[in-house]
Amino acid sequence: MAQPEQEWFSTWFDSPYYHILYNNRDEQEAEQFMDKLLAHLHPKPHEKILDLACGKGRHSVYLNQKGYDVTGIDLSAQSIDYAKQFENSRLHFAVHDMREVYEPESFDFILNLFTSFGYFENETENVVALCAVAKSLKHGGKLVIDFMNTDLTIANLVAEEKKEVDGIEFHIHRGVENGFIVKTIRFSDNGEDYCFEERVRALREEDFLEYFSMAQLRLAEVFGDYDLQPFDPAKSERMIFVLKK
Repeated sequence: MAQPEQEWFSTWFDSPYYHILYNNRDEQEAEQFMDKLLAHLHPKPHEKILDLACGKGRHSVYLNQKGYDVTGIDLSAQSIDYAKQFENSRLHFAVHDMREVYEPESFDFILNLFTSFGYFENETENVVALCAVAKSLKHGGKLVIDFMNTDLTIANLVAEEKKEVDGIEFHIHRGVENGFIVKTIRFSDNGEDYCFEERVRALREEDFLEYFSMAQLRLAEVFGDYDLQPFDPAKSERMIFVLKK
């Protein structure tokens, strides 16, 4: 049985099964969110956007189609290989670990969307990652971090779920362990058993505020959903932080 590696994201995100399980994600909702975000941030056509943890690059491609100069970076080599087919003179992709600085002071906007933060086992590495990201921003640039509202997510966790996709029955277990929201995904395919984990640190607003202060980023605003309504800890599904360097 394939066991979860220490850094689970380096194996699971490269697995074809990750993309099978999540093939029905709501792209329309994602695009409407990005439209609202662009209208709010109003980047100028010459300004550069970094899509941090871009996966297969769908959102980078969409931003580029809107006329922006976009670079997408992700740890998954397979995802970046896939994304590279979409490259053009104003759209580029690279394999990169967000804990290391990528092109210092090069970007006007950095977007980290759809809970692509808080994966590291050691909490210090979240701060290391945030400091590295801040260094890639130009002075006066803005960083957007879109994370789940952890308390609400935990309150609504579905502990057990079965999901069949492409003839594979995924058995999903969710729980909270040692400060992480953990999703265990078990399934069989072609006679072989698999087990993967997703582990996201159960970060709350106060944790982020502490991180931002360590990375010398100034919080400009916090939204609570993809319509950019104000954040309400009791009701909001998301915590969308807009930060300024």
